[in-house]
Amino acid sequence: MEQIIKEQLIGWAEEYNDPKYFEEDPIIFPKRLAAGYRVGKRSVADVEIAGIIAAHLAWGRRSMIVRDCGRAMEEMEWRPYDYVMAGEYRNDDASLHRTVKWSEFARICTNLRQVYQERDSIEGMCNSEIRCRIYGRKADPKAPDKKINMMRRWMVRNDGKVDLGLWKDSSPKDLVIPLDVHVYDQATALGLTSRRCKDIVTAMEITDAFREIFPDDPCKGDFALFGYGVTHSGK
Repeated sequence: MEQIIKEQLIGWAEEYNDPKYFEEDPIIFPKRLAAGYRVGKRSVADVEIAGIIAAHLAWGRRSMIVRDCGRAMEEMEWRPYDYVMAGEYRNDDASLHRTVKWSEFARICTNLRQVYQERDSIEGMCNSEIRCRIYGRKADPKAPDKKINMMRRWMVRNDGKVDLGLWKDSSPKDLVIPLDVHVYDQATALGLTSRRCKDIVTAMEITDAFREIFPDDPCKGDFALFGYGVTHSGK
């Protein structure tokens, strides 16, 4: 990687790893509950559930994502763990967010209830378990698992800025860049990958490129890609 590109990526990562750029972002929902967790008013499961739901709805315009995450949290009365464990969910075919129906939300809550009957936290679950057991998707070893890797970034990175850092038995160095179309386009423009397939191999290739710059925290590069998107929008 050319030194000038490295320096630009470091600059973007430092500038955009800042809460002011994420005031209208799905992370605000688990972040609000994390604040309650830190003063003993919420459990880590509350934060995890908020993260699972917010990550699931994180596609499309940010304003719509935030609006609809807010609808989900209001349904749960901002007590996600109590809501999940009570076992009574809104379950109809009305839209919660774009093509995601309330019935899909109910299935995820049902799956979460089964998981939390077995364990206090989902931290130890691998991506495949979260994908299949919680989101109810089919196993797919090639999938980039964008929403899961994003939720992991929220829960693991611990620099005290944007992310929450509540999963203490996980290391930032093991995180994988959350790969979606926008991240892929930005990474391709920067020469971080030349692969055409938006799969886990590409996600790992982009992550490894950032590992050259941030060896102990490659997902800090996610903020660099965000910065590239901001500075190159409309160009």
